[in-house]
Amino acid sequence: MSFARTYSRALLGMQAPEVVVEVHLSNGLPSFSIVGLPETSVKESKDRVRSALVNSQFLFPDSRITVNLAPADLPKDGGRFDLAIAIGILLASGQLQNSEIDHYEFYGELALSGEIRTVNAILPSIMAATRNKRCCYIPHADDELASLIEDANRKAVISLQQVWLDLNGQQSLPFNQIYSRHTEKSNTEIEFDLSDVKGQLQGKRALEIAAAGAHNLLFLGPPGTGKSMLAQRMTGIMPEMTNSEALETAAVYSITGQQLNLNNWKKRPYRNPHHTCSAVALVGGSSNPKPGEISLSHNGILFLDELPEFERKVLDSLREPMETGKVMVSRAARQSEFPARFQLIAALNPSPTGCHTDKRASPDQVLKYLSKISGPFIDRIDLQVELPRISSQELQSQQTTETNEQVKSRVKLAREIQLKRQYKANAYLTNKEISLFCPLDEGTLVYLAKISEKLGLSPRSYHRVIKVSRTIADLKRCKNININHLKEALSYRSFERLLAQLAKV
Repeated sequence: MSFARTYSRALLGMQAPEVVVEVHLSNGLPSFSIVGLPETSVKESKDRVRSALVNSQFLFPDSRITVNLAPADLPKDGGRFDLAIAIGILLASGQLQNSEIDHYEFYGELALSGEIRTVNAILPSIMAATRNKRCCYIPHADDELASLIEDANRKAVISLQQVWLDLNGQQSLPFNQIYSRHTEKSNTEIEFDLSDVKGQLQGKRALEIAAAGAHNLLFLGPPGTGKSMLAQRMTGIMPEMTNSEALETAAVYSITGQQLNLNNWKKRPYRNPHHTCSAVALVGGSSNPKPGEISLSHNGILFLDELPEFERKVLDSLREPMETGKVMVSRAARQSEFPARFQLIAALNPSPTGCHTDKRASPDQVLKYLSKISGPFIDRIDLQVELPRISSQELQSQQTTETNEQVKSRVKLAREIQLKRQYKANAYLTNKEISLFCPLDEGTLVYLAKISEKLGLSPRSYHRVIKVSRTIADLKRCKNININHLKEALSYRSFERLLAQLAKV
């Protein structure tokens, strides 16, 4: 046999398109060429594959070897195709016989010794292979991560020789090795408990509402009032991710090559980028598109501290992902889509001097400082809470407050009510679904209309107030929204009130 075909997968955003590895041995001067839009790292696989075959006691064919990676218009990079190319050469040269080779996919970079090394983005590849009902040969180092996909068929391999023995039926490898895991509290959970925060009852209440309904949240207050402390405790009161949510998040981290704590893989991510980060770092990009901070926050928290210090165009780049839950990164050569269903927590000082009441900055200076944040961006934040300075009496108080676990139990129950009623958190309701699941009586509607006119709420903010009211009602286990729920939701519009106050001065 002088021709063979094996299968692998390329990396294109969260997609893992199939790559057919065709190997042809022909007469002519000995040579080894790879075609099919390979980048430098793929072209270099010729030397890795040759040495791996020789050092694994196989014969390297003394003929013209042509490897085609199809489709030809799909860019390929990395060493992930090494194993598929090596197996193709063994099949084409008659050193391996397997009539069911079309049922397998191969991923792995080869060392010169024939050992198989880890590759990035293993999860999207295995998820795609599982949908095609194929078994995957993967590096042993990636197998524990791959075991997160419950219905996947996989075989973990250490060397090229081991793959050959298994395919030849001489030494079978185990299918789908099971790994024992134990849930453990992360250092963040141990270190950051809500009971450590002194005072700020309204801030804690807003945090609970945000966690229950997946609402975006803005903390507004002078330095030292606990804005960052409260944000750090958010993931500790949020419900754990479901299997599908956790797998999506793990797949994003797999693409970037970042490590994941497999004992605590359902813990929601918490990202805190510095205000000097660029739009590419936040949203994602580069010539070969990679996920940014908002995708690494998928199903978790993105915390932006010192919000006005971020460039305005950087903040405005978040507006579409905050609405759609995904981001499309377009470059000249390719286009990639990444998930970005994150929950935003932002914090800012109400003045360039720290506090707008300290008289060190004029109302015009304060207004100019706050105007760095665009109106459409603020529109997408459901809860805006002003945190007052903490008194010395509150700081010295030994009175204990609720712990993460106590608040989390209420949040979990409210989220379960939402999922049972509408299959999603309240923050993700569409306008049509709001009228269906968040009905208001006539008196409440009249009151909301009057306050909306007074505050100058946009239609988007109007609907977000209703969604927050629905979450407050769920926390109190009320079937219907009443005027008290609405009044509380309207009280969380501090930023808009501050701007209105400054405009009058």
